[in-house]
Amino acid sequence: MCDETDLEAFAKTDSEKTGLTRRGFAATGAVASLAACTSMPGGGMGGALTESMVMIPTSDGTMDAFFVHPAKPAPAVILWPDIAGLREVKMQMARRLAGEGYAVLVANPYYRDVKAPQFADFAAFQAQNGFEKVGPWRAKATEPAAVNRDATALVAWLDKQAAVNTRRGIGNQGYCMGGPYTVYTAAAVPGRVKAAGSFHGGGLVSDKPTSPHLMLQAGTQYLIAIAQNDDAKQPAAKDELRKAAASVGAKAEIEVYSADHGWCVPDSPAYDQVQAERAWSRLLATYKAAL
Repeated sequence: MCDETDLEAFAKTDSEKTGLTRRGFAATGAVASLAACTSMPGGGMGGALTESMVMIPTSDGTMDAFFVHPAKPAPAVILWPDIAGLREVKMQMARRLAGEGYAVLVANPYYRDVKAPQFADFAAFQAQNGFEKVGPWRAKATEPAAVNRDATALVAWLDKQAAVNTRRGIGNQGYCMGGPYTVYTAAAVPGRVKAAGSFHGGGLVSDKPTSPHLMLQAGTQYLIAIAQNDDAKQPAAKDELRKAAASVGAKAEIEVYSADHGWCVPDSPAYDQVQAERAWSRLLATYKAAL
């Protein structure tokens, strides 16, 4: 789970040191590499990409989001950000995925209160007392019913776009607090959302009746990548997730990675390029099989 304890651990590793740390250098290089392989025009392996900020009507207001897609109609993917919100690194991740042949929509989960970007990067989140700042926004954004309403609106918007191949299923992926969103999204629109990838997602298993593990769907293919320090805090969660998937006959790849919470996001202090690339390859394989 992404909480204050995680950030304290990050701080002991990196932020209390002076200058650019080795991990910070690696993360900076990773962001630069993402930018290089997805710069406009070109768009990596998928050819030229088209991108824009878009406004999407929801039952709670209007969400600003980032949309990037290849020239030909492609299966759609919703990307749910981590706690630091929609920012440049999430756009770069979306461009990379679009280069693989997907129409990618990055949501602003905090749109009820403020437009994106709320923070330039994760370092800014830390420097600006991010947890305190996003607290009121997050309280509205993480409510399962609110996520369901947003997910339904995003799917409806995507299905009206010429860039989306509506004959193919929709995927969705989330990081940190966005992990549970992927499960709720699949449950909210089960006929359209065919894949859900949670990376170091928080709160996937709880004793609440709205716990994500109770929302798994037989028609969705799941990729649940768990951080090793999250597993240490809640070692039974992976087994509960496997039981829940088996009980409904859902396809689910559930694995604990040898990396800490936040390892998939290049501007995170916990970024681990080797394990992030492995998770990325599993995401592509999941989408290839399900969409």
